Amino acid sequence: MTDIDKIRAQAHIHHAYFLGLQLMIATRKGPQVMGDWMFRLFRRQHEEKFLSSFEKLGLSHLPDAVACAQYHVLSNNIGGVGVEYMPDSNTKAWVRFRYPRWMYHGPTICGLPIEVSRGFLKGWYGHNGVSLKNPRLGFVCVSEDMTGEFGFCGYFKEFDHDLAENERLSFARNESPPAYDAYVQPSVPAEQWSQARLEKANRNYAMEYVRNGLCTLTQVIGEDQTKLLGSLAARLIGLQYFQETKAGLGALDGNLNDAAFYLKAMLEGMGDSVTINDNSASIILIQQGLRITRDLSADQSDLVFDCWKDLWVGALQSMQTRRSLAVSHQSNNDETATVRWVIT
Repeated sequence: MTDIDKIRAQAHIHHAYFLGLQLMIATRKGPQVMGDWMFRLFRRQHEEKFLSSFEKLGLSHLPDAVACAQYHVLSNNIGGVGVEYMPDSNTKAWVRFRYPRWMYHGPTICGLPIEVSRGFLKGWYGHNGVSLKNPRLGFVCVSEDMTGEFGFCGYFKEFDHDLAENERLSFARNESPPAYDAYVQPSVPAEQWSQARLEKANRNYAMEYVRNGLCTLTQVIGEDQTKLLGSLAARLIGLQYFQETKAGLGALDGNLNDAAFYLKAMLEGMGDSVTINDNSASIILIQQGLRITRDLSADQSDLVFDCWKDLWVGALQSMQTRRSLAVSHQSNNDETATVRWVIT
């Protein structure tokens, strides 16, 4: 087992948690709630990541439409999401997301309503011009996922007039993207993006959607319902994905030490420090760092942790000899945060 194995296991289970949470909210709360939630989630992601990553990816010298298209290719590819870039002109550039879609991986795509797509289009894509302070920049969507066309595709365009708020996102079903050209695809510098860094970025991508997803969900259904459904989804994913993540780590479905080995490896895959104290009746793991809640407010940190901890409760309950997992959390939002896990 390597550090990359641990990181991949974390990316896998957090991706699954985000998918499961979407399905749980879609089936329990309905399409309109999903649309509102996705709008708020993607607007938060946009405000946290867009401009800072825009600068880091070295896109500021490009025309806005071209830069936006290249940004979405680079940032998504770093996170393990396949997106293609098709330039048209200095004022028009296309993006096409390829299948399988990370956002709706596997059969998840059949369980989510079109309001999900409309939520992230309005929350992120229709807001790029606002963030770049270019009132003429908009996004035109030509195909979506839930409609059974050829997948999410569209173009950023700088129009010849300032756009009203309701014009920043528009639809043109009769348009098709230019042909794909492998030679014009943007890429990050290989010397700056090692395999290990890419794996960490993929893990962080999934974790960001989980934590921001939970925080924004409270704005739509309230804190109590978010805790209830967020915890249930986490526990179900832990139960369902224990065998897959265990196999990726080379862990065993056996005794108390095997349970501790699994949990320690998974938590280390977050980049946190984990130490073990054991006796005949229980094993105690001390986790320091708690990346999943880092930089959140105290209230948001408590909310996310209360839901997220059930991933590991569910995973250990899934063992052949079911394990109980008790946890106490010192509520910090910095790198000194400490969690005490007790396996019995």
